[in-house]
Amino acid sequence: MAKKDKSDKKSGKKDKAEKKKDAGREVVNGAFAPLVTQAARSLRTLLSRNLADCGLYAGQDGVVQALAEEDGLTPGALAQKLGVKAPTMTRTIGRMEAQGFVERRSDALDHRLTKVFLTDGGRASLERIAAAAEACERQALQGLSGKEAKTLSRLLLAVEENLQAAIGKR
Repeated sequence: MAKKDKSDKKSGKKDKAEKKKDAGREVVNGAFAPLVTQAARSLRTLLSRNLADCGLYAGQDGVVQALAEEDGLTPGALAQKLGVKAPTMTRTIGRMEAQGFVERRSDALDHRLTKVFLTDGGRASLERIAAAAEACERQALQGLSGKEAKTLSRLLLAVEENLQAAIGKR
């Protein structure tokens, strides 16, 4: 009787459990960008639902978090920090002001400038935003081991760095 070759495991053969887990999940060449795009959309949709339970709309979480880091930013600085256009930020701030999350005030030194500040309600939403994001992350990583989740994060960070480098070259 011939000995079993130990190189079988290294040659890419999978056991039945691994094959079953991967059934129907084969990635074809050229499918990377659509898969990442769809995963990002799904993640954002779930996060939007979770945030709605907190009384926030999509994108408002970023405003609250940016102001928690540095309160008193101008609408233009907020827009730049969050990568959106100024008119979009102006509408978002108006809506958030009506909801009681932020308030606009004139700059103490230059009254021509308007700055945006978190209200107590805005600060109170930070914990709910974190909980909504955590629930979303738990769902997204369900079924992945801790090691797989770390590897995925590391790989996505590398992809993001590659894309940012390409954007910067233009």
